[in-house]
Amino acid sequence: MTVDKHLRAALDGTPLAGKPTGIGAFCAGLLAALARRPDLDVGAFAISRRGRADLDGKLPEGVRPLGPRGRNVPARVLHSSWRIWPFPPAELWAGGAGVVHGTNFVVPPAWRAATVVTVHDLTPLRYPNWCLPAARAYPELVRRAVARGAWVHADSEFVADEVRSLLRVPAERVRAIYPGIPPVPDPTAAEPPEETGSPSGALRALLPPSVTSYVLALGTVEPRKGFPDLVKAFGRIAGRHPGLALVIAGPDGWATHELSRAVGASSSPERVVRLGWVSTAQRDSLLRGATVFAYPSLYEGFGLPPLEAMAAGTAVVASDIAALREVLGDAALLVPAGDEEALTGALDHLIGDDAAREALVSKGRQRAALFTWERCAEQMERLYRDAIQGDVPGGG
Repeated sequence: MTVDKHLRAALDGTPLAGKPTGIGAFCAGLLAALARRPDLDVGAFAISRRGRADLDGKLPEGVRPLGPRGRNVPARVLHSSWRIWPFPPAELWAGGAGVVHGTNFVVPPAWRAATVVTVHDLTPLRYPNWCLPAARAYPELVRRAVARGAWVHADSEFVADEVRSLLRVPAERVRAIYPGIPPVPDPTAAEPPEETGSPSGALRALLPPSVTSYVLALGTVEPRKGFPDLVKAFGRIAGRHPGLALVIAGPDGWATHELSRAVGASSSPERVVRLGWVSTAQRDSLLRGATVFAYPSLYEGFGLPPLEAMAAGTAVVASDIAALREVLGDAALLVPAGDEEALTGALDHLIGDDAAREALVSKGRQRAALFTWERCAEQMERLYRDAIQGDVPGGG
């Protein structure tokens, strides 16, 4: 089959709706990079009740809004339908596209276009008790999409291997492509108009006056993030480091109660700072200002926050799990997942050893520089064209 040089790609931009998340950052970064490629015509649609209206003002330059105007069918209704039969089709939102890409586990069934679906991790299959009910349906939706001809994009080789083994997807239909990471602004640059003060001023507004240094953790408060273990580890070293705080930034989730209980039981609860959701500018300031970034996750498919910390020049302590080993390499201090004693020792070591931190900072900057959106977009375009042609690596 011959593919036109100029390709129309339609991506699900639903993750851009609401407050930004990690998957929202993936969606925004990918859309922007694809839109810069000369042979792509890129559009985005939303699988949500408000549909196209949810994307107003949120699409990167060069990305066209797609889909009918007006109210849409709720996502949960569409997902239920797609688990049974291929209706309504992707062409309702992305008519004329050569490829339709579902950026978050779900891709509408297409009658004419090729389809690609991104799998960020398999938490719903491995640890369903850690997931909300809607997410538990994702593995079956991926299986259905593949049965209808979809190709799978995975954020890492680890996830790609899990998709092949746990979802029984043919190996040649799964492609691992690393996301890029957002650029970390120059700390001397002015804050965006909606923010006030310099980065240091933003930190002064966020943190108690008594804080002179801090360990930072980022993420939604969910079970796999390991935040209670981090609170316990911090409590064991807080007395040796006056002025040190543990700062946890991210929206409440379904493990908020467990985190609150751990903070209440800590020997230094007043030195644990919960910030909730923070803006992009606040996040950048927090990443640059941290002494150590901690990522004690129990399960991951990629690991964007520690890479962002590396790009910001902050030393990283993370769990020694498959995806993080793959992505972070030797640029982070890795400790066994769930090992509170090892996490305590790693934090204590880096907080007290300037040379050890600087060595990790140097490695981290080099590591983070490997993950660019330009590279991601180039490989994704190749996947799109292979999906249209039905080509596989090594195939005819």
